[in-house]
Amino acid sequence: MAGGRFGATTVIDRPIEAVFAFLADGENDKKFSARVLEIAKTTDGPPGAGTVYASTVKDGGVKFQREFKLTEFEPPTRIRWAETSTGPVVTPEGGYDLAPAGEGTQLTFYNVLEPATFMGKLIVGFALRSARKGADDFAQSIKRVVENETAAAA
Repeated sequence: MAGGRFGATTVIDRPIEAVFAFLADGENDKKFSARVLEIAKTTDGPPGAGTVYASTVKDGGVKFQREFKLTEFEPPTRIRWAETSTGPVVTPEGGYDLAPAGEGTQLTFYNVLEPATFMGKLIVGFALRSARKGADDFAQSIKRVVENETAAAA
């Protein structure tokens, strides 16, 4: 099976600059994604195009090492990434799009999943169905964490 795309949209009750700053720091991913066990920035300097994050994730009960590179970084509206690691299923493209929504921020996220190995061809459909099923809950998790984490700055 070929891969596919999943994503969701939510409105976060925080200014766009605060939401962007929180999401731009990829080390925050473990705060809203239960599958991220560890994550660290492996390049110097502030986040931007070219920044690389290495993580340990748990998918389907199996731990994987992942590495993502920020490919586009346009404050405060757009972040794109691509997976540079290999595994059975990879994410060649993903991103956040942010737009003002009243006094808050509309966040849309997406990821593309593609099989990278024979095993990946066997499991990509399951991975994609699972990701699509959980996309709205994932968006709500981002919303809750961003609102809680940025409350002091609001």
